[in-house]
Amino acid sequence: MSAASSPCVKVCIIDPQTKLCEGCGRTLAEIAQWARLSETERLTIMARLPERLRQPKP
Repeated sequence: MSAASSPCVKVCIIDPQTKLCEGCGRTLAEIAQWARLSETERLTIMARLPERLRQPKP
């Protein structure tokens, strides 16, 4: 059995403005639900993360 895909880089800091993890770009809800998501759902979210992390902070 292979491990579930994860973008976690062990830098778990939630930005108070964007509400995103500064390490991986996920929301708190995505982090909380990660283990219950299908691999397809995880990969879909992971595809969006680079763009999220490139967004300038408000």
